[in-house]
Amino acid sequence: MAEAEAAQLKEEGNHYFQLQDYKAATKSYSQALKLTKDKALLATLYRNRAACGLKMESYAQAASDASRAIDINSSDIKALYRRCQALEHLGKLDQAFKDVQRCATLEPRNQNFQEMLRRLNTSIQEKLRVQFSTDSRVQTMFEILLDPNSETDKREKAANNLIVLSREEAGAERIFQNNGVALLLQLLDTKRPELVLAAVRTLSGMSSGHQARTIAILHAVRIDRICSIMAVENEEMSLAVCNLLQAIIDSLSGEDKREPRGKEEALVLDTKKDLKQITTHLLDMLVSKKVSGRGRDQALNLLNKNVPRKDLAIHDNSRTIYVVDNGLRKILKVVGQVPDLPSCLPLTDNTRMLASILINKLYDDLRCDPEREHFRKICEEYITSKFDPQDMDKNVNAIQTVSGILQGPFDLGNQLLGMKGVMEMMVALCGSEREVDQLVAVEALIHASTKLSRATFIITNGVSLLKQIYKTTKNEKIKIRTLVTSDKTILYSVATTLVNCTNSYDVKEVIPELVQLAKFSKQHVPEEHPKDKKDFVDMRVKRLLKAGVISALACMVKADSAILTDQTKELLARVFLALCDNPRDRGTIVAQGGGKALIPLALEGTDVGKVKAAHALAKIAAVSNPDIAFPGERVYEVVRPLVGLLDTQRDGLQNYEALLGLTNLSGRSDKLRQKIFKERALPDIENYMFENHDQLRQAATECMCNMVVNKEVQERFLADGNDRLKLVVLLCGEDDEKVQNAAAGALAMLTAAQKELCLKMTQVTPQWLEILQRLCLHDQLSVQHRGLVIAYNLLAADAELAKKLVESELLEILTVVGKQEPDEKKAAVVQTARECLIKCMDYGFIKPVS
Repeated sequence: MAEAEAAQLKEEGNHYFQLQDYKAATKSYSQALKLTKDKALLATLYRNRAACGLKMESYAQAASDASRAIDINSSDIKALYRRCQALEHLGKLDQAFKDVQRCATLEPRNQNFQEMLRRLNTSIQEKLRVQFSTDSRVQTMFEILLDPNSETDKREKAANNLIVLSREEAGAERIFQNNGVALLLQLLDTKRPELVLAAVRTLSGMSSGHQARTIAILHAVRIDRICSIMAVENEEMSLAVCNLLQAIIDSLSGEDKREPRGKEEALVLDTKKDLKQITTHLLDMLVSKKVSGRGRDQALNLLNKNVPRKDLAIHDNSRTIYVVDNGLRKILKVVGQVPDLPSCLPLTDNTRMLASILINKLYDDLRCDPEREHFRKICEEYITSKFDPQDMDKNVNAIQTVSGILQGPFDLGNQLLGMKGVMEMMVALCGSEREVDQLVAVEALIHASTKLSRATFIITNGVSLLKQIYKTTKNEKIKIRTLVTSDKTILYSVATTLVNCTNSYDVKEVIPELVQLAKFSKQHVPEEHPKDKKDFVDMRVKRLLKAGVISALACMVKADSAILTDQTKELLARVFLALCDNPRDRGTIVAQGGGKALIPLALEGTDVGKVKAAHALAKIAAVSNPDIAFPGERVYEVVRPLVGLLDTQRDGLQNYEALLGLTNLSGRSDKLRQKIFKERALPDIENYMFENHDQLRQAATECMCNMVVNKEVQERFLADGNDRLKLVVLLCGEDDEKVQNAAAGALAMLTAAQKELCLKMTQVTPQWLEILQRLCLHDQLSVQHRGLVIAYNLLAADAELAKKLVESELLEILTVVGKQEPDEKKAAVVQTARECLIKCMDYGFIKPVS
């Protein structure tokens, strides 16, 4: 009965195969395999399922199924040929050659087998030639680098070539197979910065996209050594090691989406232990005095990026739980550091902010109340342990920790303020004679005063002390913080004063003719005060930022609605916009929490205030890392205000900076691209791509370049009856290189994602081929690379289209570019041109000798 059903399922599978429904065919064959023990039928079923695997490009599965059929019948010529095809696609040319050799022995007159033998033989010879050539190059590079007498130019070229080679899969594997890791360790041992940097970058390339090789590298170099190199003060070195660790983490966690190659698809590797070890060492770095401020920042960046879940729909938050249990106290220690105390760890201006962001992300990543309660208890125990009547420094650290938490998960911070003695200690520190105590206490009181109940306590117990501090201190940082109290009239007065200091009120345009007329009629014409000139305003802005005005403004924004009126919000938005004017100051504004503070101002208040705040947000979003400027889910709230600035009623500068901000956001994740799409920003972005203003057109095109990665945006390009694709193709022919670069990037991604658009591109304008050829010959390498990627996408999309391209001058262009010797700058360009030529060979349009 079972055998009859298995035979029937086999016929059903054959029927589906003829209909090209390979998934259904595979399912039928798989069901039949469970029902039969007949060896002949088993061999047929495995052989047939291997054919399905080949059609669906599941080459590893196809090779496995064909092998099972061969195990039953070693002379099964169909199974041998199918395994040969699968192995060829997997890059195992020597094994494929053996299989087809056997096929040719069994059927010597079969032309398919003879052709396959010739092709594989040629491929193997070429592979061996490249392999031995690469091996000798690798050895030569290391000899130059390790020779202390080699010339500087030669050593620099060898280092660059090694880095370029490591970024290609074949090159990385050759370095690895040629004892490369041991030789790279020797480079690390030299302690010479340029050699250590080259070794780190090479290891980074080798670790990308290959899990088994990454594990071997990690165990050979050791995580403690990697972290010790990242701990140095050298910014370039610290960043390079951070990139290496990110590449390692991506490979171990499967975040790197490259296809596995060679033997790796057969391996199932347990990487949890290695990932946990990396996390442990990063947490240890946070509290080590041997780690520089930059090294500590990179450790915090890695934890921020890799510990919390990227999508809350994922159930597993075990990484966060591990960090809370084993590292929260260490993070709290960083948050509680006071730079003016002798016991302070080495810090940068961003360190405490990054630690606050990490606490916020960890707290947001918790799934239930018991997990949040456990988190709160650890914080409470840590702060309580710091209170010591005999040691004022410990008390200052405790209050600084509370202040830092209030800048992260605000609700948790408010719970901690309710702990016995916390508010009292803040007020007591205000009465201290040490400036460092006063500064920490006043900063903490500002954060605490944003809740009305806390503000009442401060009015009752601390206002007289604050007034006294304001009168006696010469420290501007303390002065500006003592101004911020809980009375709403004072908040309005402080905000007005800051508007005057930053000159951020609206100024009516002066019409020279009217001024002359007023003077002629002897009317009073108000003149600009000398100290309202830009130089004086810039000087005042610098002093305000240096004094820490942003943290004071951020606390004012958090005040209860009973304290903070819409008019005050508008004034604060004006101040923020003025402070954001200089791009070099925006990092300081982000570091002090300005990005987060602007979001509520852009969403609530007067219409003028919301526009001003949105403009300030756009300025920050254009140049800052969104993960740091707007941590967690807050980043999605930034999109709507920026889209609002695209309105044609807004001025050109607001349009331009909103486009820059949206470009930066759309480059971060598809979730953000989806949010921008849902806020209906696409028609506005397209509208500005037609704009006559060069900068607006460039910014809109760059934004679209990022947006086309989203599937819904691609569907709009696929839809009939629109000129979207035509516009992008024509923009690729613009004289403006920046517009050209962005348009070519958009076209490269569109043609890579949708084959239909490759064909559509050739129909939208007769100039398409001329434009493509110009891109492939462009002087700017980034534009040229994008043009070559477009050419590859068109060649891969359709044989007829490929033939048309080969018959044009494009083939000559590809040949010239492909023959160039690749250096670090041209590597991507030359490699892409060669891939285009290989695709032409696959079609049989050109021969290898050409």
